[in-house]
Amino acid sequence: MSSSSSAHARQDVRYEPDERPPLPITIGLGVQYALLCIASIVLTPMIMITLAGGSDEYLSWAVFAALVISGLTTAIQARKLGRIGAGYILVMGSTSAFLAVSVTAIERGGPGMLATLIIAAALIQFVLAARMALLRKVFTPTVAGTVLILIPITLTPLILRKLAEVPADASPLAGPVTAGVTLLVTLLIPLRFSGVMRLWAPAIGIVAGCVVAALGFGIYDMTTIADAAWIGLPDLAYPGVDLSFRPEFWALLPSFIMVTLVGAMDTLGDAIAIQRVSWRKPRAIDFRSIQGAIGADGVGNLLSGLAGTVPNTTYGMSIAVAELTGVAARRIGICVGAVFVVLAFLPKFVTLVVAIPGPVVAAYYVILVALIFVFGMKILLSEGLDYRKGLVVGVAFWLGIAFQFDWVYPEYLQGAWGELLGNGMTVGGLTVILLTMFGEIAGGGQSRLKTCLTTETWPEVDAFLADFATRQRGWGNEMETRLRAVGEETMQILTRDEAEAPDQERRLLLIARADGKAADLEFIATTDETNIEDQLAMLSEAAMSVPAEAEIPLRLLRHYASSIRHQQYHDIDILMIRVESVGGQGQVGWD
Repeated sequence: MSSSSSAHARQDVRYEPDERPPLPITIGLGVQYALLCIASIVLTPMIMITLAGGSDEYLSWAVFAALVISGLTTAIQARKLGRIGAGYILVMGSTSAFLAVSVTAIERGGPGMLATLIIAAALIQFVLAARMALLRKVFTPTVAGTVLILIPITLTPLILRKLAEVPADASPLAGPVTAGVTLLVTLLIPLRFSGVMRLWAPAIGIVAGCVVAALGFGIYDMTTIADAAWIGLPDLAYPGVDLSFRPEFWALLPSFIMVTLVGAMDTLGDAIAIQRVSWRKPRAIDFRSIQGAIGADGVGNLLSGLAGTVPNTTYGMSIAVAELTGVAARRIGICVGAVFVVLAFLPKFVTLVVAIPGPVVAAYYVILVALIFVFGMKILLSEGLDYRKGLVVGVAFWLGIAFQFDWVYPEYLQGAWGELLGNGMTVGGLTVILLTMFGEIAGGGQSRLKTCLTTETWPEVDAFLADFATRQRGWGNEMETRLRAVGEETMQILTRDEAEAPDQERRLLLIARADGKAADLEFIATTDETNIEDQLAMLSEAAMSVPAEAEIPLRLLRHYASSIRHQQYHDIDILMIRVESVGGQGQVGWD
């Protein structure tokens, strides 16, 4: 990777998360986001309850609750409440991943048992968010990138169905022409124009498609819109929580936990991708933000369980819209949440959006999934696709496609597990995790050192690294020198604030692994607010913002290390450094 962050600066980002766009842009984009996502939020509980044979009163309540909860959690993702929330635009909404197991839960135990299962699944998400540092080998950018490139594959059947979703008596040209107009308008505006026109490209494209559908072919059904009320509240049909914990509950709980893990992988990918598209200058991945995103996901599922509606998750389309418009301000996310809550009380507007013709929705989805695929590839490439990662990602991608389209022993994949393994994103993500874990186990032994993180413990660290180097076959004095130099500069960086907080005791776990003639070091310490990757990037900036006294250890570390990754979690820092015997100079990679 180039050492200049400015070389990768994104000039098309108009508003970063901390910036405040004008009120008309805030409201306009907030409504656009909401209109794009509301159909999925509403249709998922409708499908679930209809398939399970639920009452109309319960259906009305579940749709209302899904909209309100989606609005609250979208605002939490943008604004953050303590450690809950990503701090970025991550639109939340009903997830279809839980459909199969949710229908089974209602049929076997009723809505009350479904609520209990969703609450139990939410608790798993809180554990994942709190202990994500321990799962760093499982939830990695490689997993996130693979999940993202498989999202288009997973959505392909939905897009194809939407393209053909026209009345039987409509003209054969209705679907192709309506979808073509939507696609062309949405594409040509950002390709031809910049500035304000680019911001409104999604809305203009959808409106153009709807006009053609209504006036040209008459496939925009206005009947249900006219019958819906302007303002209204559903009947209170709260199902309650079933705490009997019958055998059916324990039988279904593993499936709910499995789907929750899949949702966490999806959120991981979305949280990394939105960070990529939100800043003009590249930044290291903030894993604290990912923890917050998964925590907000847990809050959404907890509220969904308490309310008796479908769980929710992050929507990847919000990332594509942020890329398309160049607006990533947090105010937009708060506005989207407010619009969802308001729409929950306006049945006519909800019906208006749900009635948008399928070809219009499909055409816009084509653009979104294309951008999501590119985001996934960027994440994978930025992490460095060596032959091992390339093999893992390639196999995972192919298996994801194969299972998604039932190419692999479909006769053995029936029932709930068949529904789960019929999702390409699930299979691909699990494949990456399992193969990565196998690689870690088969990679050989490792050496560990636990000590205090102070300037006085440097000799202990130096002796540990020297002993580790002498025990490796084929390593000469040069490699030992490089390894000890990396240890020295890293310790200087990690302990440079010790004088400012002498009473704050910090601990260090150092893990060393040999990989041929290279060494992988992990410095795991209690947290520090400074990200070393970002500081390394600033070394190449024309206006130096790294203090002069801190610059020398950073430059020396960059000289000796071949790659550096700094993952910051709540209460813990993990600095991963790769040291190669030769050819490692000046090849530091960062996000």
